[in-house]
Amino acid sequence: MAISLEKRTGISLKKGNAISLEKSGKKLDHIVVGLNWGAIEKRSLWGLVRNTETVDLDGSVALFDAQGNTLEVIYYNNLVSLDRSIKHSGDDREGDLFGDDDKDNETINIQLSQLNPNAQQLVFLLTSYKGQAFDAIPYSKIRVWETENGKIKEAFTSFNLSAEDTFAGKTAMVLGKLTRKGDFWEFKAIGEGCPTQKVSETVTYVQKNYL
Repeated sequence: MAISLEKRTGISLKKGNAISLEKSGKKLDHIVVGLNWGAIEKRSLWGLVRNTETVDLDGSVALFDAQGNTLEVIYYNNLVSLDRSIKHSGDDREGDLFGDDDKDNETINIQLSQLNPNAQQLVFLLTSYKGQAFDAIPYSKIRVWETENGKIKEAFTSFNLSAEDTFAGKTAMVLGKLTRKGDFWEFKAIGEGCPTQKVSETVTYVQKNYL
């Protein structure tokens, strides 16, 4: 269920960078968060034959209050938040089988002004359903898209990760988080692997390490 989007990356972030969700002094309200990842390429017969292994990652967003309590988790088994401010596009079980196609495998649609007022942090996660570690997954990306009249306009910011040896044994990834800053929201790029696999385990890990 990949969603085709224009090739725009917006402001490119690195690990630890943060950016306020505002443009020309105007707060962004309706955003779409795109999640994208590659399939694993394996070669055999002295590198002459290429085999592609599908990668089933599960994108999710966990909402936390000021005390670090979990308010709600939106993912493939809970696609719409209770207040309907967050909507998940659904489960993609393959990744980019034929290389980077600049399409988001999963998207999370967020109306910030309609969020639960107790929600102070939104953390975006990828968890590996089949236990494939992130050092083997060629890339994983998160993009925040601006909208206009309910439709995607252009990318506001993006954060891209490549396979790294430091991700060995890590079957979940904390991509980034949104933090409420008064009337504004700030996005921070994190890009760190977690030794968890299930969504629930990863949310608990985030509570202990990233809030």
